[in-house]
Amino acid sequence: MDMTAAGLRSRATISRHRPGAAEPMVKTTARTAALFRLLGDEVRLRLLRVLSLEQLNVTELTGILGLAQSGVSRHLGLLKDAGLVAESRTGGFTYYRITVDAREGVNGFGHLWPLLEQEFAAAAATPAGRADHARLEEVRRLRKENFDEHGAGEERRQIVPGRSWAAWGRALGQLLPPIDVADLGCGEGYLTLEASRFARKVIAVDRSEAVLARAKELARRRRRTNIQWKRGELEKLPLRDASVDVALLSQALHHAEHPSKALAEAVRIVRPGGRVLLLDLRRHDEQWVRERLGDRWLGFEDAELERLLEASGLKDVKVAVGARRARDPFTVLVASGTKRTRHA
Repeated sequence: MDMTAAGLRSRATISRHRPGAAEPMVKTTARTAALFRLLGDEVRLRLLRVLSLEQLNVTELTGILGLAQSGVSRHLGLLKDAGLVAESRTGGFTYYRITVDAREGVNGFGHLWPLLEQEFAAAAATPAGRADHARLEEVRRLRKENFDEHGAGEERRQIVPGRSWAAWGRALGQLLPPIDVADLGCGEGYLTLEASRFARKVIAVDRSEAVLARAKELARRRRRTNIQWKRGELEKLPLRDASVDVALLSQALHHAEHPSKALAEAVRIVRPGGRVLLLDLRRHDEQWVRERLGDRWLGFEDAELERLLEASGLKDVKVAVGARRARDPFTVLVASGTKRTRHA
């Protein structure tokens, strides 16, 4: 597809003069001509294509495109002035994204975005497009790795959604020993250690080897010997069916790609009559957690969480507010349910 300035002008001319055309693709105004000139630059098209897939900061864009930071910033400024790109600050960085107006074709953008999407699809199949995408995937991998390595350990220096001892205490108060407990998405093991105080055995599962190593070291210093550590995914747990009495998920479900699958796995490993206890965030609008903490979901509505638990095979489901600190944008929900027996 010809996305040069000349090619775009040609498309506009054909659209204007095509007999029976319901409406031109875009109005022939000075602003439209300026947009065509803007999009006649290969670098700006690459920027738009990458930003259509992910919000990114200048440093990340520089690495993906292999260009000088000054050049990337200049092109971003032009795209921002044209209304194609918007910026927002998160954790000391400025992130760029495609504007809603551009994507939805409002405020003068007409059918421009579908045309660009066709070009992006064609470019993605080229060697250069595949290289850009590979570098984007590397940025995504590094973001996740940074969260696994540092995200949980920064709780003393920043507000971390859901880190509430009051909520944890409320959940643990519902447990009675002696029981076998699985802590799913255990992180650095703080809840694991608390559960190990009264549980017969705790099986702690996390996807990050580095995080598990820190949790193991903490358990060693606290001299806890009734904990088993396993690396695994929430949606494919490395545990046998009906092997524990209680499954805990504390601030883990919003990291799952498919929450329903994660809950189904939690129910699978619980014995009939056992319980699933869950602490997670009520639905919120703090978008920064996606970038800094790797959250896939911005919490859950109370009723939504209740439906998910019931659909996973639990009965007697309860959802309640666990904790909310003053001026904290995050509310912690505590939810629980009992696994149905064969005769229930």
